[in-house]
Amino acid sequence: MSIWEVIWKSIVLGTVQGLTEFLPVSSSGHLVFLQKVMGYDIGGGSMTFVNVMLHFGTLAAVCFVFYKDIFALFKKPFKTLLMLIVATVPAGVVGLLFNDKIDAMFSGQQAFALLAICFSVTALLLLVCEFAARSPKRRERDLGWRNAVPMGFMQAVALFPGISRSGSTIVAGTVSGAKTKDVAKFSFLMSIPVILGSVLVELYGFIKEPQFAEGANGGLTMAVGVIVGVIFSAIFGFLAIKAMLKVISKANYKWFALYLILLSATCIWLDVLGIFA
Repeated sequence: MSIWEVIWKSIVLGTVQGLTEFLPVSSSGHLVFLQKVMGYDIGGGSMTFVNVMLHFGTLAAVCFVFYKDIFALFKKPFKTLLMLIVATVPAGVVGLLFNDKIDAMFSGQQAFALLAICFSVTALLLLVCEFAARSPKRRERDLGWRNAVPMGFMQAVALFPGISRSGSTIVAGTVSGAKTKDVAKFSFLMSIPVILGSVLVELYGFIKEPQFAEGANGGLTMAVGVIVGVIFSAIFGFLAIKAMLKVISKANYKWFALYLILLSATCIWLDVLGIFA
């Protein structure tokens, strides 16, 4: 793969990652989908390293937007910080134990079928979230442990590509009765330790066993692609956060659900045809 091909595909993947990380449509699911369709395979069948580095761009975006809230975490009484730590544990445990297996599942021939299922699950969750948010009987409370714990478990479920991390955590916080504004902020903050941990683990593995590229030229090509992708994911991640904050305030998720249903149908169609298997 030439360096120019890597660059333009990295631009596409970085843009998609940035837009879909904070919109409730699953960035990892879209990356797997595009990588299968575009044939963008740097990692010899595994795109975990590339995916994680693209997430680093959106990590920069969320830190930029919520830097005041991040600093506030380290002020007494540290309640939000403690809730954030507890909410991060499920995803951390599941990621360490099963991340390689999940990656292998979605790198194989059954990828489109699995994506179809996961996209459909996310669509259903979003419809449930809109119904709960607009219920006339809904009584909103300040975000607390009863909201943070289920949000943490849903973030672990979202390690499966196609299950939206932002969507599933927002659903959990909304259904459990927290204020939508608090849910949005906490959901975005939850992404920071998970993404940062994934980046550090993948970087360590890459430095220890750089199996993703063969020779200096291959390594240089991949590095350029990753850098370009990270820059674009950061820019479009910033735009997506601003857009998602408005969406959450209105609890209008049905159009995202419709999009995911159509995308799921497309995955089923591609799976039946077997074109990109």
